[in-house]
Amino acid sequence: MESDSSINYKKNPLAELFKFLKTDLEGLTDEEAVKRSKIYGLNEITKKKKLSPWLKFLIYFKNPLILVLLAAAIISGIAGEIRNTVIIIIMVFLSVILNFYQEHKSSQAAEQIAKKLAVRATVLRNRVKKDILTKYIVPGDIILLTAGDIVPADGRVIQADDFFVNESALTGESFPVEKTENGGESNNVIFSGTNVVSGYAQLLVIHTGGDTEYGKIADKLRAPNQVNAFEIGVTNFGIFIIKIIIAIVLIIFFIDAFYKRNVFDSLIFAIAIAVGITPELLPMILSVNMARGSIKMAKKGVIVKRLNSIPDFGSMDILCTDKTGTLTENKITLVKYLDIFGNESAAVLRLAYINGYFEAGIKSLLDKAILEFKDIKINNLKKIDEIPYDFIRKRSSIIFEEDGQRHISTKGAPEEIFKICANYFDGEKNNKITSEIIKKISDLYDSLSNDGFRVLAIATKDVTNGRKVYAKTEESEMTFRGFVAFYDPPKKSAKETLVFMKKHGIDIKIITGDGPLVTKKICEELDLKITGIISGDEFDMDKMSDQAIAIKAASANIFARFSPTQKAKIISSLRQSGFVVGYLGDGINDAPSLKNADVGISVENAVDVAKETADIILMNKSLKELMDGVLEGRKTFSNTMKYLMMGLSSNFGNMFSMIGAVIFLPFFPMLPGQILLNNFLYDFSQLSIPLDNVDKEYLKKPKHWDMKYIKKFMYIFGPISSIFDFLTFYFLYSIFHLNASMFQTGWFIESLATQTLVIYIIRTRKIPFLQSRPNKYLVFTTLSAILIGILIPFTFIGSYFGFTALPANVIGAIFILVLIYLIIVEIAKRIFYRVCAKCQF
Repeated sequence: MESDSSINYKKNPLAELFKFLKTDLEGLTDEEAVKRSKIYGLNEITKKKKLSPWLKFLIYFKNPLILVLLAAAIISGIAGEIRNTVIIIIMVFLSVILNFYQEHKSSQAAEQIAKKLAVRATVLRNRVKKDILTKYIVPGDIILLTAGDIVPADGRVIQADDFFVNESALTGESFPVEKTENGGESNNVIFSGTNVVSGYAQLLVIHTGGDTEYGKIADKLRAPNQVNAFEIGVTNFGIFIIKIIIAIVLIIFFIDAFYKRNVFDSLIFAIAIAVGITPELLPMILSVNMARGSIKMAKKGVIVKRLNSIPDFGSMDILCTDKTGTLTENKITLVKYLDIFGNESAAVLRLAYINGYFEAGIKSLLDKAILEFKDIKINNLKKIDEIPYDFIRKRSSIIFEEDGQRHISTKGAPEEIFKICANYFDGEKNNKITSEIIKKISDLYDSLSNDGFRVLAIATKDVTNGRKVYAKTEESEMTFRGFVAFYDPPKKSAKETLVFMKKHGIDIKIITGDGPLVTKKICEELDLKITGIISGDEFDMDKMSDQAIAIKAASANIFARFSPTQKAKIISSLRQSGFVVGYLGDGINDAPSLKNADVGISVENAVDVAKETADIILMNKSLKELMDGVLEGRKTFSNTMKYLMMGLSSNFGNMFSMIGAVIFLPFFPMLPGQILLNNFLYDFSQLSIPLDNVDKEYLKKPKHWDMKYIKKFMYIFGPISSIFDFLTFYFLYSIFHLNASMFQTGWFIESLATQTLVIYIIRTRKIPFLQSRPNKYLVFTTLSAILIGILIPFTFIGSYFGFTALPANVIGAIFILVLIYLIIVEIAKRIFYRVCAKCQF
């Protein structure tokens, strides 16, 4: 087979393409497909070459925090401080190994998830339809496409039936484009990465993988993912920490160098302090937290595609969702078929059946309910054409022929059907619609909606024969025939789940294509308090200011008859107002909203484009499973904040103390190597934080990053730590009159004890141990670190680092100070949270 670049697949006749690709309408054999796969490769956009584990490991050393530590090690080595160099190198490898191990485990879990969620396609192989993974598609394959499918390759349309494709991924054009086998160059080809909106088509595959149009411009098309609330918080915190580190290190360096020591020693000392206050375990803490969360959630039927979405679950305070299948059973049944007078009408049912039966592509739940209600014989009818449903018209039309006469059967949202009707059928003949009839029809519709029924309106008209294609303009001057009404009962568990969500601080907003009255009825049956109802007809985004949209988005909780664009706008507006927003959707029209939300949530049986866009996949569409994810997200957020708050209180407080120490003491309060050893033991004590228990009360409200309160926390608890450091300095230097080595040993023990034990106070708003018990692993690592710190001065390791064994009375005094410090911090904590009642972290 020649290079496919030598033929123009947009212009050349199909017969030439089949000959060129050595295939036919019955597709390839499996054997031939395997051969072609070896020639063309897998049908995947070119990815970075998979790195070996060793190379992946080395890449972790590019982390800025790690580079800072390595630079400190090099400078220490040049200065002859071998101890410092060894400690820093050990710290670097500890951090990198732990982070590598956790992320390697996470990536393996992600690969397993990817296999479960891999996109599949229907192709003709060995002359039969076959469902295969899209990566095994090759040039020459025949693909069968229907509504909801993501197009897996570039190709030429062989056959199409009212086939519309959304090409916005390539062109930016949001309106669907019709594709036909006889169209021009732009309309007879379909591109990889686009998605099918409606209809059915057969596609002859020409290009796959990196040879597709999408593949050629993939790097340009890969817009960065929406930056979610948690990522924004981490970034802001990182910038804040860097500013603090630079400020403290520069102050200490210049003061120390100015007063009495040589510049090089001062530089080494300042570098050690920088290492001491750098939260180098933060990436590992985050990785462990999120990896554990994803594993727990998977066991409960919630699959996480993007790990960073887990803490966003914890922060989520608004969940936007459709009502179908979430608040309702998703068991839609047809219960009424009425003419305009409210009488049962077999003719209305038949017209609805014709429309649903001949509609191409995936059958909607309402179509399925119509077809399952009664088997109506329509073998004598012939489908001529279809004007497919779209989210602007909100209706679909079937042109069919019966007894030599052509008719249109149109069904859709009643409000949209009303607009195109000029007549009504009274049971015998057509009549002009009058104001009296309009009121009668509207009253009947309102009555059905108020009773909780989902309603479609039916209209018809005769059309001229002899044409093959009919346009949307045919949907005018039609005859109104009546309504078909459906019932989807509320879920038995929904009321209990909604109460649970309310108690946990999450507001639910219903964004649906259904009418306002039926949505209101379902919400009332579930005791969901309605704060406002907005209809899509009233929501003119082009004429409304951003502020007006934000006010409406925040105040109402039912958005009825909303188009995909309107849905996405509501999500964006809520996020811009400071809310953390989740969106639950499973349809083609939900993709933009899933992308816009902080957390995009879909279900296992959703259409491909929805699953591909979502961050979270529910194996069952249930709010209860969502709550499991929310609680897990809040635990992840809580344990991450524990680590950060510790660093901002005692750890930073100790470093502030260095400023005073270098001014008033004739020697370093701690040698650089001792600072590094202190930090090493401190880091060891924090390894079990991701396993810690979280108070039930903490899980009841959404948690957000709030730098304002985080800074307040540091400004209060940092100085408290420093005050006790200065008290320690006073006792060790002025009361006990210790020499430099013993002083450094004493402060080493006090510093390690305060910054390690304070976790028990900071981890909860309750009384530690009595009202809130830490995880046993946290107790083990913290106590072990302190015990090691106390024992080191009595060993040869202590001599190596310049420590001297302390007498019992000095150690006793140190621990009395530590105990008083912990009591003061507990009191300060209670006052802080009483005053700062709105703290979100």
